[in-house]
Amino acid sequence: MKRKLFTLLIILLTVFRSAFAQPAQIQRINPTNWWVGMKNPAVQLLVYGPNAGTLAYTINYPGVKLVKAHTVENPNYVFLDLTVSPTAKPGTINIVGKRGSQTLTQPFSLRARETGRKGGGVTAADFIYLAIPDRFTNGDESNDKFSDMADPNADRSNPFYRHGGDLAGAARRINYLKDLGVTAIWFTPVLENNQPLTNEGGSMRSAYHGYGFTDHYAIDRRIGRNEGYLAFIKAAHAAGLKVVQDAVYNHVGINHWFIKDMPSKDWVHQWPTYTNTSYKQQPITDPHASESDRKVTVDGWFVPFLPDLNQSNPYVANFLIQHAIWTVENFGIDAWRVDTYLYNDMPFMNRCNQALMDQYPKILIFGESSVSNVVDQSYYVRNKIDFPFKSNQPGGLDFVVYNAITNNALKQKNSDAFPLYETLAQDAVYVDPTKLVTFLDNHDLDRYFSVIGEDFNKYKIGLTWLLTTRGIPSMYYGTEILMKNFKDPSDAEVRRDFPGGFPGDKENKFEAAGRNDRENEAFLFVRRLATYRRDNPVMHTGKLMQFLPQEGTYVYFRYDTNKTVMIATNTGDKEISLDTVRFAERMKGFTSAKNIMTDATMSDLKLIKLPAKTALVLELQK
Repeated sequence: MKRKLFTLLIILLTVFRSAFAQPAQIQRINPTNWWVGMKNPAVQLLVYGPNAGTLAYTINYPGVKLVKAHTVENPNYVFLDLTVSPTAKPGTINIVGKRGSQTLTQPFSLRARETGRKGGGVTAADFIYLAIPDRFTNGDESNDKFSDMADPNADRSNPFYRHGGDLAGAARRINYLKDLGVTAIWFTPVLENNQPLTNEGGSMRSAYHGYGFTDHYAIDRRIGRNEGYLAFIKAAHAAGLKVVQDAVYNHVGINHWFIKDMPSKDWVHQWPTYTNTSYKQQPITDPHASESDRKVTVDGWFVPFLPDLNQSNPYVANFLIQHAIWTVENFGIDAWRVDTYLYNDMPFMNRCNQALMDQYPKILIFGESSVSNVVDQSYYVRNKIDFPFKSNQPGGLDFVVYNAITNNALKQKNSDAFPLYETLAQDAVYVDPTKLVTFLDNHDLDRYFSVIGEDFNKYKIGLTWLLTTRGIPSMYYGTEILMKNFKDPSDAEVRRDFPGGFPGDKENKFEAAGRNDRENEAFLFVRRLATYRRDNPVMHTGKLMQFLPQEGTYVYFRYDTNKTVMIATNTGDKEISLDTVRFAERMKGFTSAKNIMTDATMSDLKLIKLPAKTALVLELQK
């Protein structure tokens, strides 16, 4: 035993001497800068470089105090706890590291906070448009590919490679989005994804979707770099559009710089052998679940090339939280969409959410928890259920409403609105269901128009529900021009380029002249509904009252002290004469109505004809 301890001591001394034999360097500090006047005076700097953790650090700057330096397993890291007094002035802090005769001085910028818009929030008054930057529109062909990146390819003929879309192209389409009635733009992640091609299903695929971060503080140069993102956000804000950023806390790309040289073994979740998440939601909320099942769901890796971060490690948690705050402060985004929310450590998510909300009280955070029932969905947002864990997340993606509409109410046969009615009838479990983000499809799902069998009448019913019921509506790019396809055989089929967004496109569907009659009808239908919703507060702040569906009809009202709007839909194959006596408590005193889609006046409200597969939106009048 003594011999083993002696041998171990010799090994440690050898490693220690080897480290000290090499000169230290500081190659990176994250966050890359900070600000004076933040509500939380504390900030933890991750300092990285060869032997950076072997230096003794000092800071001499008025109003800034180095509280503690934390070393970890890897001598290339040190974590510096700073406090920034409210009296501190903007300037350059010199971080000085010494070891023997070596002295390193690393500048760190402490900036004044700009007064511009930051964390402004997204509400039920908004209409979100989701797009994949690489597939939306290309405004700068010079940044399509770089030979020094792990994936140097760009080829629009290959559905799995990058296609060249970027922020410069998206900026040129801001007026298109405004004309459509959109008030907020959400891109899939824009951070650097310097990931190699991966073999998925026998095909080599790129990380064009953006969910494998390799540097938190760099916007991918193929999309437009930090300066391009800042320019886009300023242009969007100037035009009245909000910006939602896609956050990923659960995992990073296998090529992330801190994965290649981890600060400690527990930086990611470690298993004796590779363990994938089960993708099962139930063990998290199941009061009878085994701990082993819960651990596999939460701590298992999403896929082998996306290492699962250990958010119970305090340095990992601080890194992620500070990056979130830095992003809002630096770029001025309005809201966070959080990827794979349910796979995160929930106490960490509460801490991260609270840090953002403390600094930016209006910010909306809505996570992706792909669940199948209202109880499970409510677990991840502010709720009224006596769960042992209470989430503080204000919003969330409403997968239950999505399923109710697309996979039940508007399925290709036997359409019936009852699943939607039943889902909304359970809203009492939420503290504020109006902060849930509703949708009909997205980048991970079959496209809506294909799911409903390319039935244009059903298309209009679903869009009517989306834009008139409670919550914050979100629409996937191209839905307004009837883009279609299923995920099978690949995700690429539901992520095709927007026609007209790329040089050389034969059709330009950003323009009415490039769309066929049916596509123009769809575009105008969405625009009419979206602009009515935008311009009429009753549609987003008014109360919702729904009536039991009967004989294929579903009727509900949005109302406040100023207006009452009736939404009546017939999902069946036969015309219905709707007797409105049943709705007297909401229609009493109204004698006529305006059809907001046609501007036609309806003078008799006693019996309303609803043709097969029809949606009516009527503004009631006295």
